This record gives sequence, C-alpha cells and structure tokens, in this order.
Amino acid sequence: MGSLAHGSRQIRYEVDGPAEGPAYVLINGLTQYIELWETYRETLAAKGFRVATFDLLGQGVSEKPSLFIDQDEQVAVVRELVAQLGEGPVFLAGISFGGVIALRYAIAHGDTIAGLVPISSFAELSPQLLLLGNAMRTGLILGGTGYLMDLLLPMNLSNEWLAPQLDTLESSKRRGWLLNDVYALQNLMDSFFDFEPLTPRLSSIRVPTMILNGEFDFLTPRPLQESLRAHIPDSALVVVPRAYHAFTLEKPALTADLLARFADDVLAGRWQGKGSVWIGPDEPGGAFIPFPAGYDHLRALPIRQDMPAPAPPA
Repeated sequence: MGSLAHGSRQIRYEVDGPAEGPAYVLINGLTQYIELWETYRETLAAKGFRVATFDLLGQGVSEKPSLFIDQDEQVAVVRELVAQLGEGPVFLAGISFGGVIALRYAIAHGDTIAGLVPISSFAELSPQLLLLGNAMRTGLILGGTGYLMDLLLPMNLSNEWLAPQLDTLESSKRRGWLLNDVYALQNLMDSFFDFEPLTPRLSSIRVPTMILNGEFDFLTPRPLQESLRAHIPDSALVVVPRAYHAFTLEKPALTADLLARFADDVLAGRWQGKGSVWIGPDEPGGAFIPFPAGYDHLRALPIRQDMPAPAPPA
C-alpha cells in the first residue's frame, strides 16, 4: 500500500502483479474503496497483469478536501498514477462514477492508454439519473452514509446476492461508514452540479473500448450505454446477463475475466469493436454471443426491430 502525492494532497494506492506485465488501473464507484477490488487484484495478477487500485480524492484513506472536488482534478490524479506505471500498455476501467472519470481521462489523455472499459457508466445525466442523483444526495444529507447505503444496496444488487448477505450487511456497511465520510461523499456528489454532457466529445476516444452493462441495471440502463457505443468509434457493448448496476461486486470473477480477455484481444490485435453488441457469458471463460440480428437491444422484451405492431387483444 503506497501514497501518491497529488500537489499537497495524498492519494492511497496499491499496485499488485508482475512488474513487467501490462497494467490495469481500476477506478472506484462513488461509495467504494480499494479493498473492494481484492478479487480483481488476485485474478488479474495471476493472468500476468499489474493492477493499480486507489481511493479517489474524497474516498477511503485518500485526502478528503473539505469543499467541492472537481472531476478534472480526479482525472489529474489518474494521470499521475498512470505515469507511475511506466512505459508498458495501460488499460483503464471504471465503475459508475469511476466510469465517468475513465471517460474523461480517455478524452483528455487517450494517447496514454491501450484500452478503456466503462462499466455501468454514463456520458450524460438523463432526467431519471439526475432525479435519482438528487434524491441520493438529499438522503445522504438527511440520513447520513447509513441511509445512502440502505438505498443503494437493493437498487444495485440482486436478490440472489443479497439473500445470503443479510446477516452480515451491517458489519459491511460499518466498514464503508468508517472509510467514506458523509461530507466527502456529498462533495463528490456536488461535482455533478455543473456536469456538461460528455457525448459531443466521445468521438475523440480512439482507443479500443469495451462497454459493460448489466442486463438489469436500474441506475444506468442500456440507453445510457447506447450513447457510448454510438459515439465511441472503436467500441463494443457487452450486456452482462442477469447483472445489476454493481455487478463488479456481485460477479467479480466474471468481470475480472472479461477485463483480462479484452486486454488480451487488444494486445494480440484481435479486437474489432465496430459498434457491435454482444451478450456476455454467465461464467468466466464462457462464450460471447452476438446480439441476435434484427432484435432491438434497447428493449427488455425480444422485439424485432422490423416487426409490425400486433393488433391489441379483443
């Protein structure tokens, strides 16, 4: 565990894996911290990758500025961390809020990375996402980090994952409360007050990009991922079956495998994004299935794009 100086501020980070391997930098979601990437560090390091994880400004053990935290400053922190990794290929992945930082980084510094993986992310605040964000910020202010986590857990994770965790959720939440303070989280949320859509700038991202979206993502549903796929030239959208917004927590072995396979394809020259849409595997090592031709991948129901509307029932 190390400390990276960003100006006068200290950033907690960790690098695991072989020194000469290609690197992955993993960027936390809003309420996350380094420890939640443990499976990724182990899995990717075993596959020959260096893995850099860190707490953003305002998170975990990194410094917590007392006022507004600009997202461009978070990008600057990532730039300093990438520079620490040397000259080898670096891949960048971020979940949700971290995906926004990853997109901003790729727009500003795309020449320093070999590939990009935005996960459950977005380039613009849709009306639904804006209202949900405002509600979460109000809940944080009035109810604290405990209330925010109570709100986010059922929104972000499946019944199948939550059921066996119910008896231990309180201890897990307490760990989050200790590492993420209410005022720092509010400052991170406040960084969206002047958020301008990134969509007009996405075409400047020229690196291979794998967009990951859970099939049942409630917070950042598929239309938000579609705007990424449609505007990032060398991208592909992979829909992860039976997955929710925080599937990086729920399906770490699968997600780590997807990250490794993407990087291997890019480095071997096999990657061909071409704006394609895929159904991801259920298990590590499983097959990718091209989204069936003629069906609308933005619908939850298997509706053919050219299918005439049926007559209503009598």
